[in-house]
Amino acid sequence: MAIRTILHYPDPRLRQKALPVERITPEIERLIDDMAETMYAAPGVGLAATQIGEPHRIFIIDIAAEDEPSNLMVFVNPEILSKVGEEVGAEGCLSFPGVSEEIKRATEVRVRAQGRDGKTFELTADGLLAVAIQHEHDHLDGVLMIDRVGMLKKRIIQRKMQKRADATS
Repeated sequence: MAIRTILHYPDPRLRQKALPVERITPEIERLIDDMAETMYAAPGVGLAATQIGEPHRIFIIDIAAEDEPSNLMVFVNPEILSKVGEEVGAEGCLSFPGVSEEIKRATEVRVRAQGRDGKTFELTADGLLAVAIQHEHDHLDGVLMIDRVGMLKKRIIQRKMQKRADATS
């Protein structure tokens, strides 16, 4: 396992659409392990493969609190089947360090995906898990949280992230 570099906005690779995973290979399993190690080291509650420059339709989520045992969930080739309700809540993103914005999301989602074992499962989620699923699923389509805020907020975030990129280059 290895900690990978998380891409930060405005890296253009964050806008690429991820490709379906044909089958779970040892390389895909290694990628999932690397993603988990990277996410926990960040620390975050979710990570999409595209956020580390890998063009695969995979994301992982672990919403367990610090005092709870880890509960890593792996979503390969996820599809959101339905969305119910609407709520606005604070959201952050590992690709936007230091940024937290109010984002509108469905309150409940139903998702179908394959697990790490390649078996298909369906899950209905609400709360933080529903938000995380929608957020990470967006990443697989090249949609970022900055696309879900108003124009003024978008400009502020763009300036902040560009200043950060200039400072680290």
